[in-house]
Amino acid sequence: MLMEAIAVVIMAKAPRAGEVKTRLCPPLSLADASELYRRFLLDKIDQVRALRTASPAIAYTPAEARAFFEKIAPGFVLVPQRGADLGDRLANSLGELLDQGYRGALAIDSDTPTLPLGFLEQGLDLLTTPEVDVVLGPTEDGGYYLIGLRTVYRELFEAMAWSTSRVFPETIRRADAKGLRVACLPAWYDIDTSDDLARLRMALAASDGDSPRHTRAFFLERQG
Repeated sequence: MLMEAIAVVIMAKAPRAGEVKTRLCPPLSLADASELYRRFLLDKIDQVRALRTASPAIAYTPAEARAFFEKIAPGFVLVPQRGADLGDRLANSLGELLDQGYRGALAIDSDTPTLPLGFLEQGLDLLTTPEVDVVLGPTEDGGYYLIGLRTVYRELFEAMAWSTSRVFPETIRRADAKGLRVACLPAWYDIDTSDDLARLRMALAASDGDSPRHTRAFFLERQG
């Protein structure tokens, strides 16, 4: 039943060259940057599918990319992103899922391929806690990789300086001003810059196992 389920929605763009991960160029070409982002998406889809107690969803853009997401994420609820900026798109995507009857909704990014699954599981647990109104997963650069709500508070999203180091602290400030109870997950890093890319390569080289398998395969295919 929807009222018992929490939706976990990946905020995703179609992986088109020149439109995603352009700050990774150089060292990557535009084509390779878009392919790497496609691998990020595949790994995030795998991760969300592993959350057995959640309902998986993708909020996608542009609207004409629906068929692409239907193909790579069968069984996921698909929600077209709507709005002028990221704040509008987040609030509208979360709101649409909550309007469908879900108990709560978690929006997550699509460029944290090494994020531990346990962080998402912890986010799900916190969102079912009556004493928590907002769940946030901060990124090391001052943004967040996750926001979870049972009610959309648009004040948390409006007129925000997105893609800056002020996003996370400003979200906390706004939540406090509204009297909302916030629970924070451990911080993690996303892949936005060439330095982040180098860090990702090192992390994959130093880790055991296969996960994140699609991202790992991208670098293995380009060795030498």
